Amino acid sequence: MLILGIDPGSRITGYGVINSMGSKNEYVASGCIRIKGEALPERLQQVFEGVTEVINRYCPQEMAIEQVFMARNADSALKLGQARGVAIVAGTNHDLPVHEYAARKVKQAVVGKGSADKTQVQHMVAHILKLPGLPQVDAADALAIALCHSYTRASLVQMAGARSTRNGRWR
Repeated sequence: MLILGIDPGSRITGYGVINSMGSKNEYVASGCIRIKGEALPERLQQVFEGVTEVINRYCPQEMAIEQVFMARNADSALKLGQARGVAIVAGTNHDLPVHEYAARKVKQAVVGKGSADKTQVQHMVAHILKLPGLPQVDAADALAIALCHSYTRASLVQMAGARSTRNGRWR
């Protein structure tokens, strides 16, 4: 299953595509959609078109995106929310199921620590996906979001197949 991870932004939107095969994940592609211009509607259109282009190129089956968190600057959080919204619409226009994950959950899933910094996420993404070097920060975050979805999906499938518990554990 191809999973598209999106790290939304009104200036740079990161994307990462992985092939999830049960508990194994394989790197497919990643990069950044660099947004130009000052007018917000124009920038949002570029996010929409960029995500649409990535979807058309790689044909993922599911999409995962980071949830909005409230930053110190409310204006920045609103712009991020709008960029996130147009990315979600690009996914739903292609009938992709869209899954949302909090930044702390993504870091916990990939690094093992919800308060991990961006460098730790970069290193772990490169290690997990056996990349020859470190991906750009926004692309690494997008790959981490895709990995988090893959891990969550695999856990749910495993739990659904469990028949009973023993000592509080599914078996």
